[in-house]
Amino acid sequence: MKRSHLVLLCGLVLACGAAEAQPDYALHATPIGPAPVDPAIARALASIKPSQIDQTIEKLVSFGTRNTLSSMETDLPPGQGINAAADWIARQFEAISRECDGCLEVKRDTFTADPASASGSPWAGRIPKPTKLTNVYAVLRGTDPAQAKRTVLVTGHYDSRNLNVLDDHGAAPGANDDASGVAVSLECARVLSKLKFPGTIVFVAVAGEEQGLVGSGHLARLAKEEGWDLEAVLNNDIVGGNTTPGDTLQMKDRVRVFSEGVPQAASPEEARHIRALGKEDDSPSRELARVIAETARTYLSKPGAAKPFSAFLVDRPDRYLRGGDHSSFNHEGFAAVRFTEWREDYNHQHQNVIKPAPGSDAPILGDLIEFVDFNYVAQVARLNAATLATLAAAPGEPQKLTIVNKMTENGSTLTWEPPAGGGVAHYEVLWRETTAPNWQYVKQIAATSSEGPVTVSLPISKDNVIFGVRAVDAKGHRGLVVVP
Repeated sequence: MKRSHLVLLCGLVLACGAAEAQPDYALHATPIGPAPVDPAIARALASIKPSQIDQTIEKLVSFGTRNTLSSMETDLPPGQGINAAADWIARQFEAISRECDGCLEVKRDTFTADPASASGSPWAGRIPKPTKLTNVYAVLRGTDPAQAKRTVLVTGHYDSRNLNVLDDHGAAPGANDDASGVAVSLECARVLSKLKFPGTIVFVAVAGEEQGLVGSGHLARLAKEEGWDLEAVLNNDIVGGNTTPGDTLQMKDRVRVFSEGVPQAASPEEARHIRALGKEDDSPSRELARVIAETARTYLSKPGAAKPFSAFLVDRPDRYLRGGDHSSFNHEGFAAVRFTEWREDYNHQHQNVIKPAPGSDAPILGDLIEFVDFNYVAQVARLNAATLATLAAAPGEPQKLTIVNKMTENGSTLTWEPPAGGGVAHYEVLWRETTAPNWQYVKQIAATSSEGPVTVSLPISKDNVIFGVRAVDAKGHRGLVVVP
């Protein structure tokens, strides 16, 4: 064989070998697949009814205005205003509780927002006099004494507004913003109250969102002061799937999920540490968003689904120039995200109700029920319910997860302590390329009978990937991912 031919052959062999070579992080694991379907959760999702959501939103609209400031007015017609709405929501939770033999603890978080203490706050100028606010919520207490402290929460705001946020008498139907979110919270309570979970679920309707997140701010501080072990907050705000005629860009097969990167509650030193380790994309809220997307793939986007539905993750805290109740919980250090429809119509938000004369080309203004898609809200409710159920059923988060970093090496050693409360069948060590948005690879690690630390060494360079660990129970319910 001629030398030139030998050189060419060797070059081809080397090229082929290079093409087949895989990085270490792809050699020692399997790609992540969907979690197994829990039949009980699937049945609960199937029982979510668009007709029930229709009734809820129609009733909330019937209160005329749910402006928070109307709580102090005495001249509203009977059955109108935000206090009447709060009473009705509480009665709905109570009725649901009667159906499950008193399984829900229905509570009111009532307080007075005083403008004298609002200087520099988000609601300065939006509450002109001391005003009573009431958050209404129901607690489905976990059945496992060792895990019942772990809590997940779903919320929507039941207050509404028109063009003038101080108008406490004018029509403010608030069908999409945010009767749709309250309908999600109530529907989750209705279907999940029929099941039992080790962890606790809280179903909430807050007031004062339009006045500057006043109600959620108070509830988030209450949760912090009372030491709630609050692992996840799902805030649904404007999830009605706007149905404006002629809007061809609305997408009914997905919902946006917004999540913060560097936590709002991080201290300057913590923020510097996050940036130094390249963890800007791994906040607790960002991990919660990934769980939501994964849950959608398990229950709503599985092959053969008639109407697949997915979570579209947006890596920012909220939309431009807007805010929501999840940020109140972020402020207190809790993992919280926001669900919002794909494409909003601003003619149907924060507007006075105006219906042009027949034949006019002017748009209809106002947040009216005719622009809400109840089937879409039902899909959002199913995704919320599946996420709440999965997290309440799963074990808690692994504790004190670290990467051993005592010397330069090409391998990686991770160590962690089991979650409080037990319930772990096995752990999943996850990793992904540092530029990948979602977890890519998984290695299953058996749980030990010991309560001591778990240590795992992998022939994968920690310099090239992001690692995470989560706990999984015997039925395959996956908990939240923790990064070291």
